[in-house]
Amino acid sequence: MPLAPPGAVLGRLHPVYATYWMARHFEEAGRKIILPFLEEGEGGIGTQVDVTHTASALPGMRVTVTATFERQEGRRVTARMVAVNELGDQIGHGATTQMVLPQARIDENFDTLRGRWAEQSGTP
Repeated sequence: MPLAPPGAVLGRLHPVYATYWMARHFEEAGRKIILPFLEEGEGGIGTQVDVTHTASALPGMRVTVTATFERQEGRRVTARMVAVNELGDQIGHGATTQMVLPQARIDENFDTLRGRWAEQSGTP
């Protein structure tokens, strides 16, 4: 489904820190959790983001996301997330999961996807 211009189909959008930005920031924080622990030739890829958005942050307010390692199950690393606005209000919480894989495997999977897409779309 193509995206409509803001407000066209979605109705009035509130000028506050959006849930999709929180999801992005949670994903980035989850990645930062694993980076220091990746060994040579390993990479990480996000597989899950859970976000519960509980309060607001206004434009211009600083939002702090704190990521805390929760557990590792095999190659899956889960981190808990908390977002707080500049006034100290908790505005959201959730979790992310990153999968640690050989970087060569990640690259190969993306190359395969690009090839399939090029075939389907007729682009070189």
